[in-house]
Amino acid sequence: MFAVVIYGKEDFRYEEVAIPKLSEGELLVKIGRCGICAADPKIYSGTAYFSSVAYRNAPIIAGHEFVGEVVELDRVASEKWSLEVGDKAIMENIVPCGECYYCKRGLYNLCEIHLVPGINGLNGGWAEYMVYPRNALVHKVPRDMPWEAAVLIEPFACAIHAVERAHIHFEDTVAIIGAGPIGLLMLEAAKLKNPKMIIVSDHHDERLKVAKDLGADITVNSKREDIVEVVRRETNNIGVDVVLEAAGTPKAIEEAAQILRKRGRLVVFGVYAEKGGLDFSIVSDIKELEVIGGHLAPYVYPAAIRFLQKGYVRYDKIVTHNFPLKDWKTAIITAKERRNGAIKVTMTP
Repeated sequence: MFAVVIYGKEDFRYEEVAIPKLSEGELLVKIGRCGICAADPKIYSGTAYFSSVAYRNAPIIAGHEFVGEVVELDRVASEKWSLEVGDKAIMENIVPCGECYYCKRGLYNLCEIHLVPGINGLNGGWAEYMVYPRNALVHKVPRDMPWEAAVLIEPFACAIHAVERAHIHFEDTVAIIGAGPIGLLMLEAAKLKNPKMIIVSDHHDERLKVAKDLGADITVNSKREDIVEVVRRETNNIGVDVVLEAAGTPKAIEEAAQILRKRGRLVVFGVYAEKGGLDFSIVSDIKELEVIGGHLAPYVYPAAIRFLQKGYVRYDKIVTHNFPLKDWKTAIITAKERRNGAIKVTMTP
């Protein structure tokens, strides 16, 4: 088969490798679609904090966003996951140990001894075929779900987790900073909570137009408008109740602290290439803010699958580009540079 293999910094190679063999209780899937996460260009360039982990584990097949069709499994795997050949299936992009302090407390997304496809110990989904290991967390996907919808299960699950961490209420005013794929999916997830108002901020008019089409009440191009002034105007100088951060920039964190009301809630979900900081006088003395981290998507894949299947997510507005896997470099550049209005860029092996 062909796959995109990581060898080191700016050294990814599309090459022929052996189709993996199964051990007991594992699944072999034919990848139907794989996605480019905001982290992937950073892994390629070495700017993500976990890039060095991938390089240490090289050569390793890239990719942690993927969904596939089951082509081979044994009785153990079939009974465990209620799957058969021909079913679509997705595995969560962390394989937890089940034994560490965090796993035993149900916080498996924070597992200390874990595998992440395309990063450490497990080949990823930028390939024609992939093995889901026996201790993976695997979910059945409806056979009639289009690949372009199914490929959003993982990022949409992350968006749902962020919204859940934010504890959004009916009368809340919510701001989303960053209208990339995760930010737009946060918008769709937040809409399901029926908050009072959603404000979306970004630098790109094309993405803000999509945000408006998806139901944002107010959009702000922060290159031309002062989001602090907009929020003050729309909230009678109070500030927003919740900020969902999906930009991954220090400036986004600064803006979030400025636009939150006192005792507001900030959920940080961006992927950072550089360190940022908060004015902790705002966090403590001035506003008594809640700062909440978000990592992966524990326990919400079934909800993501259900909402996508029911048509609650306008995936056609978010998946804008698809390339053959062999054009992986063009796909990465298109996603990173937002070429031709790119939002979510995917690949087909």
